[in-house]
Amino acid sequence: MADLSGMWLGTYWQRDTPTRFEATLVQGGNQLSGSILDDGYLGEAQLSGTVSGRQVRFVKRYITATQTTIDYTGTVSEDGNHLTGQWSISGFDAGPWEAHRSEDDLSASWQTLLEQNFERNLATTAR
Repeated sequence: MADLSGMWLGTYWQRDTPTRFEATLVQGGNQLSGSILDDGYLGEAQLSGTVSGRQVRFVKRYITATQTTIDYTGTVSEDGNHLTGQWSISGFDAGPWEAHRSEDDLSASWQTLLEQNFERNLATTAR
């Protein structure tokens, strides 16, 4: 079972209209929790769910006056870096969604960049 903890960037489609989102997931055992920030008027939501093997299920609840919940089901890719599935609002609407793991360790990215620049400078001065 992949650990889905971390930052994710994704898109869901409602009536052929895409909405991008950022998600922060926290996994403990097979329990999943976190928050989602939609790039739209609905804004922030909380999620809770489960991971079982390569299957993921969670419920999204927006932090607004509305108490409507959205059910998400999906599959984790073999490498654990991509999610795809379907969302649904019971009896109202449904559509596809996808997300991919985002680089959430900026210090590791910075270190990699510094190392690449250092190696490039060494190669230049060795000539």
